[in-house]
Amino acid sequence: MVDKERGEFFEEQEENIEHKVTLTPQGDEEGKRIDAFLAEELGLTRSYVQKLIRLGNVEISGIRRALKPALKVTAEMAIHIVVPPAETLEIEPEPVKFGIIYEDPYIIVVNKPAGLVVHPAPGNWHGTLVHGLLYKYRDMRKFDEEVRPGIVHRLDSGTSGLLVVARTPKILQNLQNQFRSRSVEKKYLALSCGKLRKAAGFIEEPIGRSQRNRLMMTVTDTGRPALTEYRILWTHQKYSFIECTLHTGRTHQIRVHLKHRGCPIVGDGLYGTKQSLQRTPGRMFLHAWKLAFDHPINGSRMSFRACLPQELSLFLKNILSTGQGQ
Repeated sequence: MVDKERGEFFEEQEENIEHKVTLTPQGDEEGKRIDAFLAEELGLTRSYVQKLIRLGNVEISGIRRALKPALKVTAEMAIHIVVPPAETLEIEPEPVKFGIIYEDPYIIVVNKPAGLVVHPAPGNWHGTLVHGLLYKYRDMRKFDEEVRPGIVHRLDSGTSGLLVVARTPKILQNLQNQFRSRSVEKKYLALSCGKLRKAAGFIEEPIGRSQRNRLMMTVTDTGRPALTEYRILWTHQKYSFIECTLHTGRTHQIRVHLKHRGCPIVGDGLYGTKQSLQRTPGRMFLHAWKLAFDHPINGSRMSFRACLPQELSLFLKNILSTGQGQ
């Protein structure tokens, strides 16, 4: 249940460098087409993987002939993939649907819908939030030949909620400094399958890239420090409704920390279990509901909230009224 359009492997990577990855299929993956296997492992679209194969960017140890997308993989294969750097070009603005909570000449606070990718990346060159921002705000085109114009921070494709966007390079620098100093408040609402031992507390576990599946992150001693504060708002049967505050900004941090504590987020196709995926609202139940920071011009503290999207609030209603979601 991986969303292959997200390109999540590249979410925290630099777009201006080449990425080299080696993958070895496991026993249960034998017989898959190589394009399907790589698309699933790396979070790229299948068509983009096929393009890489045609360009010669995919090789298999011991095989010198040109590869075909339909080639079936085996467990002993060592597959080497080279993903080229992101295209540094003038992004063509496109109409994209997203919500606006606040705007002024310096910043925009966006309410991002689930399923919308924030910025262009391999396999997602069109239809991102960045394309929509450039379409709606012509002044943001001053970010010449940048893949992430105005983007201060990101949300996973499957996560909805609040993002602040800078309208000029100078404002971007100010907001980035606030994130680095951890003065920005970021709170999320998550519905998990399982119950944490304490009603409130901290999860402090380092997070790094999984060696088994490069699309995933995991708790590992070799990872970067990660701190998530949580508060259980209520529990009902197997579900826990949790408010999470991020004190660091690692890739998939809340998803990984809750999974590590035995409470995967409902509808999370990447980190979920059979039980957490049994009934879902049709998406991952993770929403960035509160964002607070200092205005980059006048220094005043600004705080914004975004209510749960209708599909999530209805799912909660069904859980509380019938004991299970639809």
